Amino acid sequence: MIENIIERAEAYVDEVWEDVVADIDSLVQIDSVEDKEHAAPGMPYGPAPAKALECGLSILDKLGLETTNCDGRIGFGDLEGASETQIATIGHTDIVPTGGGWDFDPLRVTRKDGFLIGRGVLDDKGPFTLSAYAAHFFVRHVRETGEKLPYTLRCIVGCNEETGMEDVEWYLENFDQPAFCFTPDADFPLICGEKGIFHGTITSGPIAGGKILEMDGGIVGNAIPSSATALVVATADELPKTADVDVEQERPGVVRLTAHGKGGHASMPEGTVNAIGVLVSYLLMNDICSDPERQFLRLLSQVMASTDGSSLGIDATDDVFDPLTCIGGTIRTVDGCFVQTIDSRYPKSTTGEAIAAKMQALCESYGCTFTIDLDKEPFLTSPDSPEIQTLVRTYNEFTGHKDKAFTIGGGTYARHFERACAFGPNDSRLPMPEWAGTEHGPNEAFPEEQLKLALKIYIVSIARLMELDL
Repeated sequence: MIENIIERAEAYVDEVWEDVVADIDSLVQIDSVEDKEHAAPGMPYGPAPAKALECGLSILDKLGLETTNCDGRIGFGDLEGASETQIATIGHTDIVPTGGGWDFDPLRVTRKDGFLIGRGVLDDKGPFTLSAYAAHFFVRHVRETGEKLPYTLRCIVGCNEETGMEDVEWYLENFDQPAFCFTPDADFPLICGEKGIFHGTITSGPIAGGKILEMDGGIVGNAIPSSATALVVATADELPKTADVDVEQERPGVVRLTAHGKGGHASMPEGTVNAIGVLVSYLLMNDICSDPERQFLRLLSQVMASTDGSSLGIDATDDVFDPLTCIGGTIRTVDGCFVQTIDSRYPKSTTGEAIAAKMQALCESYGCTFTIDLDKEPFLTSPDSPEIQTLVRTYNEFTGHKDKAFTIGGGTYARHFERACAFGPNDSRLPMPEWAGTEHGPNEAFPEEQLKLALKIYIVSIARLMELDL
């Protein structure tokens, strides 16, 4: 469709790169965590997500796309083609909370050793901005040649991906499916399938206040917590300090315990340490619990004993997806009850109903209740489809790899569309310095050169998708 597309893409990226980084920074400065307590007309997920959506749309508008804000729910920018048939990208401008443990300002882009640092540089404000500039490449092409693209190019801006994906669900209730869509919100080479996503809540009876006055840990249910605390009836001198549990006298007769772990995304628990599990082990080992509290802690100990669900009897695997994962996400104290959430990502060989049945039976045996909060079935687009093959071929051409499409445990926007995938920009083989964090964790960082490479790949991939018979 475009002569010398690779060379032109490379020259374009070099030309606009500083503008790209500036626009990523403008998005990172917005603390766009869901805040439904302050929802209002035009801002259904709260003021900050609405502000980030507006910022994303202003970037698209500046880059020459015709933008639409759907009353703060979601938005998009279009480059009209010769056909109403759409090729789409979809990224998101909302984030998980920044949390603690940062060595850099989480709400500004910092450059260090070839990396961009800040909440959202990888998930997903940086990649969304890449999709915007990929579209701008074609805006320029159309203006220069006067010839429309074969298909309409739509760049969708979400702002509720991290907490519920209500934005894309609303979108697909009100707009037609694109012929094909990719989201730049995952790993290269290409993700063609995603495990089922299951969220549940374990609730104790009104047992808090024996020896444990309060437990609190985790930020969101889909992340492994790096910190958890408990207020307990004790004196600091009576309790041992350990490498991973701090002991501090909160007030006379009450001690604050702070457990430390290693956080990460719920779908990738390998190498993490769940701080709630650390706290539970400390409380049990030192007998800091009444009999009813001990019963609940033993249940939590079973939840935290594995990340593949084997300690709960829900482990599963199959020929398409990696094995099931299950983690404890958050713990809170509500009306004298302890409330623990779990997050499981499951393959097609099991179901959310089967997971729920085992969890309900287990919790009842410990005198607790279990409720289902979310259950989304596994998603798969054929890796042999021409769209998937086109994107993988483009990635391999740029990198020299011979990679194939794969499946993951994470949940992206792709699972909501009939023909879609998640396409970069992360790569598990990238070397990362010790100080650099991952998405959802402190010091979220990503290499600038990988972002540049991804933008080139997106431009060439869109050009080649435009040549397919959709």
